[in-house]
Amino acid sequence: MDQAGPQTREEIARDVQRLWQESAYFWDKHRATIAEMFAPLTDALIESAHIAAGHSVLDVGGGVGEPSLTIAKVVGPGGTVTCTDPIAPMIQSAEREAQRRGLHNVKFQQCPAESLPIPDDQFAAAVARLSAMFFADPPAALREILRVVKPGGRVSFVVWAPAEMNPFFYVITNVVDQYLPSPPTDPDAPGAFRFAEGGKLASLLRESGAVQVDERLLQFHIQADLPLKKFWTLRSELSDTLREKAKKLSSEQLAQIEQEVTAAAQPFFPNNQMNYPAAVIVVTGQA
Repeated sequence: MDQAGPQTREEIARDVQRLWQESAYFWDKHRATIAEMFAPLTDALIESAHIAAGHSVLDVGGGVGEPSLTIAKVVGPGGTVTCTDPIAPMIQSAEREAQRRGLHNVKFQQCPAESLPIPDDQFAAAVARLSAMFFADPPAALREILRVVKPGGRVSFVVWAPAEMNPFFYVITNVVDQYLPSPPTDPDAPGAFRFAEGGKLASLLRESGAVQVDERLLQFHIQADLPLKKFWTLRSELSDTLREKAKKLSSEQLAQIEQEVTAAAQPFFPNNQMNYPAAVIVVTGQA
């Protein structure tokens, strides 16, 4: 029997679209916690992309609005932020939040990173926070991002460092995999750790035409006003992988998993508040 060939870009995009379409409700639900968790990454992007007042900035894969809404405050009324995402409910959520905050310098566009409906040379900087790992066609997306950034403008990406440096992930997977092992994954397929290997994204960025490409490891803490008893709910709702696995497990198994995960996570909740050591890779270049 013939094995199926590799997925096309269109098939990958459809899979990513389906999973994130289902995730949008939960990312909107937990937006305040997520913003708190990843604030250090937004700060890192602002610093590495040299974002300042008056700049025009592109946020690729901005989801429910971060880092766009934070950057909007940095660039001020003399600047603009364009938040893009391929998932309609994500963009709609981001737009509602911008309206709620009274931000008028943010534009929203539903589109994939590989096909930005934007003229050449529009932005002083472009950023992507934990979204590049899910691009359907990373080289095409990087070329497209560089196309819309002005010559000399900066592009900056944050992606997860290896799983073993991120207990926020492995305290869950170590338990869940005992009940339902994860199948082998293609290291080049969309996924959280697609660019965890040092130099991988940086090489693609150079090949796509960026210059002065730099990569650094950023260690930080995932902190939030979240008690231990709510951790399983947060993680199991935000993760498409966990939601898919949950459908295959009995209610008894899920209750046992929650109990075991809560026990494993306890060391990361001093004073009953979430505080995980974590690591990402920050890749920056110039158009």
